[in-house]
Amino acid sequence: MKRRDFIRNSTAATLSAGMVGSWNPAPPISYSVPARPDRAAKNIIFLVSDGMSLGTLQMADLLSRQMRGKSTCWMELYQQDRIRRALMDTASLNAYVTDSAAAASAWGGGMRVRNGRLNIGPEDVEYKPILQKFKEFGKAVGCVTSVPITHATPAGFCINNKSRGDQTGIALQYLDLGFDVMLGGGKEFFLADRRADGLDLFQSFRERGFHAVQTKPELMQLPGDKKPIMGVFHESGLPYAIDHQRDAELLRTVPSLADMTQFAINRLQYHDEGFVIQVEGGKVDWAAHANDTPALLHDQLAFDAAVQVAIDFAELDEQTLVIITTDHGNANPGLIGTSNSIAKFNRCQQFQHSHEWIFQGIRPDSTSAEISDRIAAGLNLQVSSTDADRIKTFFQQLNEEAFRDVYKLPYRQLAEILEAYTGVGWAGSDHSADFVELAMFGPGSEMLKPFVLNTELHNFMLQAAAVEVAGQS
Repeated sequence: MKRRDFIRNSTAATLSAGMVGSWNPAPPISYSVPARPDRAAKNIIFLVSDGMSLGTLQMADLLSRQMRGKSTCWMELYQQDRIRRALMDTASLNAYVTDSAAAASAWGGGMRVRNGRLNIGPEDVEYKPILQKFKEFGKAVGCVTSVPITHATPAGFCINNKSRGDQTGIALQYLDLGFDVMLGGGKEFFLADRRADGLDLFQSFRERGFHAVQTKPELMQLPGDKKPIMGVFHESGLPYAIDHQRDAELLRTVPSLADMTQFAINRLQYHDEGFVIQVEGGKVDWAAHANDTPALLHDQLAFDAAVQVAIDFAELDEQTLVIITTDHGNANPGLIGTSNSIAKFNRCQQFQHSHEWIFQGIRPDSTSAEISDRIAAGLNLQVSSTDADRIKTFFQQLNEEAFRDVYKLPYRQLAEILEAYTGVGWAGSDHSADFVELAMFGPGSEMLKPFVLNTELHNFMLQAAAVEVAGQS
């Protein structure tokens, strides 16, 4: 395919996007175009641990060393000096603290947008998402995620929409894109009986020439043809990794993030023009919002397993740029206090289930003893009767409607209780404005500067793949 210019906004426009409107999210930061890569990347694998604070990365590494006797793949890449590393600013157009839609849009469209929007700027200008650009250039493209495939982070690489909440509409937008591999959760946005328009979107995708699958066996048994794939394996997000690992039926029917990443690479690696995929560990963010330590650490390890899959392929292929990062911090968890920190954190090895699993077994009429037993079953940890009473009192105050609302369950209270047992503390339950980790491996990584804006990665990826950019020589 003839090489073309794909961006209308120049690099200078990318920087000035942060200053549109009456609110300036950050002082001007000087920006220079990186040198051209030593050699072009045929493929790009962009891995996002959504909502990963630095404490999440560090605690997952501690847990990995305790349980497996070795560091995580991500940290081994640092320790062995095999990867380029930088800090990244994550602000959105209207806030120091970004949401996932604006963060993904910074990468996807190369411009900062308001929180909640997907590649839609001031005066409703649309910024063309990067996977559409790569698709037009001739590459195979797709997304893999542990949350709904219609969620903000994958959508930010794919589509334009005024509202990240329009997941029913986003699912319909995917129908026209013809992307090669789309894998994740969110069945409710595809099923006829769950959509307000009554449309069976799985059937619609089949009619457009897709394979549309809903289970792991269906995915793994697909023929080796070139038909695009829409795989949606669970309502809402996929189960937390720690719960998934201990449920035989879930293991059989729902793929892990690493499973889906391996499948996508296997499916796309022989494409003549190469491929570009985004891989998101989206439930890291959900666990951070919930202050759910078992879920957080094991979903970070599940993300790291996907990183290992990508690195293993890139090392053999030698034509693949691997980008590893997060879109923002969340809740800033970490080990707090110098007293008995090793012994306390060692208890995290014993965890069997998420806090979500624990709460699924508690009712408003549960006794303190039943609550204590449920916590012990999930965490292999015996809390005091006073602590169990605290959870009981909270549940007794919930009516049936509130009880069905996950945001009204006592996640924060349980996390506060468990801090005394595990040493894991939380700064809050929402996104943070921290600079975040950004790491790269493979061709093009030599262009990485020590500090970047999130918007810079859009042009960076195009240039790493030798896609010509308007305004650059």
